[in-house]
Amino acid sequence: MLVDHRGWSCVIIPEMLDTSRGQAPAPSDEPRGCLFALSQPPLMIFLGVIGCLLLMAAVHDLFLL
Repeated sequence: MLVDHRGWSCVIIPEMLDTSRGQAPAPSDEPRGCLFALSQPPLMIFLGVIGCLLLMAAVHDLFLL
């Protein structure tokens, strides 16, 4: 164990832990494309809110200023 000048202790781990699984994941019937993440509801709600804020800012700049 190492101790630095502030009194914090550091532990050096000599080897990495093996986190691999025994079996490979089962292949899915339907391949996921690069736009799979965009089909998730929380992301779509977030992007919709950001899009509405940008639209309101653009309308405000164009018509009210």
